[in-house]
Amino acid sequence: MPNRLSRETSPYLRSHADNPVDWYPWGEEALSRAVRENKPIFLSIGYSSCHWCHVMAEESFSDAEVADVLNAAFIPVKVDREERPDLDSVYMRACVAMNGSGGWPMTLLLTPEQKPFFAATYLPKDNRGRQLGLLPLLRQVAARWADGTGSFLKAADDLTDFLRRGGSPLSEGDDAETAIRAAAAQLADSFDEEYGGFGTAPKFPSPHNLLFLLRYAKLSGDKAARHQVDRTLQQLYRGGIFDHLGGGFARYSTDREWLAPHFEKTLYDNALLALCYTEAWQDGHMALYRDVAERTLDYCLRELKTESGGFASAQDADANGVEGAYYLLTPDEVAAVLGESEGKHFCECYDITPEGNFHGKSIPNLLLNNRWQFVPEGYGVHREKLRHFRQQRMALARDGKVLTGWNGLLLCALARAAWAFDDTRLLDAAHELADFMAGTLLHGERLSAVYCEGKCSQEGRLDDYAFYALGLLELYRADFDPTHIVQAKRLAEQLLARFADTDGSFFMTPSDGEALILRPKELRDGALPCGNSAAALLFDTLFRLTAEPRWRDDSDRVKQCLRAVLGDYPAGSCAGLTAMLCDVFPGRELVAALPDETIPAALARVRGRYAPELTLMVKTPSNAAALGDAAAYTAAFEPKDGRPCYYICSGGTCQLPVTEI
Repeated sequence: MPNRLSRETSPYLRSHADNPVDWYPWGEEALSRAVRENKPIFLSIGYSSCHWCHVMAEESFSDAEVADVLNAAFIPVKVDREERPDLDSVYMRACVAMNGSGGWPMTLLLTPEQKPFFAATYLPKDNRGRQLGLLPLLRQVAARWADGTGSFLKAADDLTDFLRRGGSPLSEGDDAETAIRAAAAQLADSFDEEYGGFGTAPKFPSPHNLLFLLRYAKLSGDKAARHQVDRTLQQLYRGGIFDHLGGGFARYSTDREWLAPHFEKTLYDNALLALCYTEAWQDGHMALYRDVAERTLDYCLRELKTESGGFASAQDADANGVEGAYYLLTPDEVAAVLGESEGKHFCECYDITPEGNFHGKSIPNLLLNNRWQFVPEGYGVHREKLRHFRQQRMALARDGKVLTGWNGLLLCALARAAWAFDDTRLLDAAHELADFMAGTLLHGERLSAVYCEGKCSQEGRLDDYAFYALGLLELYRADFDPTHIVQAKRLAEQLLARFADTDGSFFMTPSDGEALILRPKELRDGALPCGNSAAALLFDTLFRLTAEPRWRDDSDRVKQCLRAVLGDYPAGSCAGLTAMLCDVFPGRELVAALPDETIPAALARVRGRYAPELTLMVKTPSNAAALGDAAAYTAAFEPKDGRPCYYICSGGTCQLPVTEI
């Protein structure tokens, strides 16, 4: 008989509905039972596209022996980390504090009061060498809990007190310029000149680091920083981490060369990487970058868009129970689709060999192709045929839940690409996504964090508001509709009203949300830019668009908090440093007052240049009133003698208006 998870909307939770483990979702029913029966909570946190989560589910949670111990002595609780990043943040801190590192699946034991006293990641069912097994652990804890809980409670209280103290006290922090240049130097020190990227295997694209370097290189003239970005973007494309048949990127590479990825694809990585390639194209117009950006966005539109209009969170790494099976090819399969002659040439191009490069089969890649920038004409048709072949060969699972913050990031990417490439198709897609978010996820002034199977759930968190608002500001850049600025301001007001701490930073959860053992706050970037980094960038952008000093002041306060935790490794907070670039390099503002709705050629030239320091506003007869609501200072800006008039400011100084730029 299915357990309680069968009633959940999360695909990850529902995948455990037929386990013999008597799972609970996180909530009052489980927590109150733990207190009532004085049983420890077994908390398992994972997500649907996580390979080792599948391994642990098959090895342990489908096992009757493990289930018997869990059901008898514990309250077993399953959490989808993508649905509850607040819980994940709290207990990941505990895992890192205990072990020095963390990851997923995350395995924790809690007191009935939700305080952690054991934390680990993947555990095999039985002891394996020096690695502790899950079943021996459970039996040992169950026996000791029955004998007397004192030692567990003391350990849990001590760890919880440590987590609540938040570690070391905040420092004054370096000034913005020192921190920015130190981060750029640290990234340079860890740069892999041969293969691109930073550090050694496993290697993550970390697109917010690339975005920081792109903008820093443009503003500072640092050619080395731009070289690091170019080398990384080109090698990412050449490697197997990029899906050469279907577009889009896997989450990370298991090797230094970017050949063999962990095959899951997530929405947030692809949104941010599409934004990286778009920005890189803007500065130099290298055709490859536009091609990769468009293929990545096309992947999202084709395979992640749900019937609701929102975008699913991820595609699985496994197919038919085998990691990466969906993506692997053999020469015989290619020949069967393309024919013997064309198949041979295609295999030579994409390194598809009889011996293979991954468990006897091949991940298509261009790493060994010295002419990788000149893939033969017509191979796009071949790639499409092979994409259809693999799609028909086996199914690839998709986590269909729609996450507000991640959809906000995709809105950023779609809108930026629509503006940069002057692409009405992508602009239409951005409008459709914005309409879905406003109509489904936004309820008055409040957001839901998750939408799945026709239901909204979870109170919106810091990054949901910040990423959505940043997406709206990018959409303004693409269509010059001031209502997007107005809505972004409303979302920003919610941050200040419900998420703010007294020091100017922001908690992950709202003040009226669920009370956990501590209220999580993230001031360092992780796989994603942290919510405080996004808030700093949001407030700064609002100030530049609206000229309202309060947004600058709010941005300054949160940036001070971000600087205070940089420590000796500012390169770990590149999204926050991106928000600080405007404090070091002067910004420019351009308001174009037009006599009609026609966008002049001068603004088309602005579109064709990469200028991260520039804020552009366009006033037309039809949007003048709405623009006044968004940015009151624009009321005095008018065309001159029936001609467009341009108002240009730089570094806090405005020039006289001109009729040509």
